[in-house]
Amino acid sequence: MKFRPCIDIHNGKVKQIVGGSLTDRGNQATENFVSDLDAAWYASKYKNDGLTGGHIILLNPESSEYYAADVAQAMAALKAYPGGLQIGGGIHPGNAMSFLEAGASHVIVTSYVFKDGNIHFGNLENLCRVVGRNHLVLDVSCRRKGDDYYIVTDRWQKFTSVKMNLETLERLAPYCDEFLIHAVDVEGRASGIEKPLAALLGSFQARPVTYAGGVASFEDLRILKELGMNWVDVTIGSALDLFGGPVAYDRVKNLGADDEVAL
Repeated sequence: MKFRPCIDIHNGKVKQIVGGSLTDRGNQATENFVSDLDAAWYASKYKNDGLTGGHIILLNPESSEYYAADVAQAMAALKAYPGGLQIGGGIHPGNAMSFLEAGASHVIVTSYVFKDGNIHFGNLENLCRVVGRNHLVLDVSCRRKGDDYYIVTDRWQKFTSVKMNLETLERLAPYCDEFLIHAVDVEGRASGIEKPLAALLGSFQARPVTYAGGVASFEDLRILKELGMNWVDVTIGSALDLFGGPVAYDRVKNLGADDEVAL
């Protein structure tokens, strides 16, 4: 298990938000933290600290008046750390290559593939042809409904009919290089991890997997490491002291490289 850094961009600013609060109408979200620093600053820090496989997420849709400002921030970050960051948020065949050419190692995709409540394998195959499987991360972020988790799309606002389970991961694995999973119900809440989801991800080791959501302490990291079979990587947002939280970045950045120090 290693730490994957993040840069979330909303309304042209680096932010940490409560994931389930995001709405397209009025470009609104409940904010935990709004940085005075730009995305390039964070990217440079991650580069200097030797952290790889982190991600940039654009939280406004292309239709938003703030989308251009989000992209400008992202492009500056990719320039600051070429090859070191992935990018997601409204990715489709029309824009994917522009981000890869700007320095992204991978593009992260959800809504283009999971449309109208289902998996559109035609869209997935089309995107693979454009960018190549080795540059594609599938974001299968999910929310609980009843006893199951379901993939959610459109900035986590819409439920699909696709359950987040081993069968789904196995069906999708041939088309991607990695998976990113936000546990949306706890995303940005620093309320503890989704333990059943962590255990599910730990049982799937056909592709690298990164978990996000709810981490609030080093005890949460210990639990995630155990349930995730030391296979599932982790990203931390609102709880990280870089974003105003209590979890020390200078310890977390050593996760994987020196687990005894970090945990």
